[in-house]
Amino acid sequence: MSKDTAQDAPGERASGMDPRILERLVCPLTRGPLEYDRAAGELISQKAGLAYPIRNGLALLTEKYARELGEAGG
Repeated sequence: MSKDTAQDAPGERASGMDPRILERLVCPLTRGPLEYDRAAGELISQKAGLAYPIRNGLALLTEKYARELGEAGG
């Protein structure tokens, strides 16, 4: 599964999200960078070990919606 950052897709809309917004989003727990996983439709925080889903073009950046990276995606 490949992970793409927002910088890798200039001008492209990811799940309805503007890539300029993706570049500015940070993990709400660590304040660290997020990686965009296009295939899974998630933002990944390696430092926190969490994946935040993107639904209807909105990143759900709360622990309630996050899954641990060791969990099955989907």
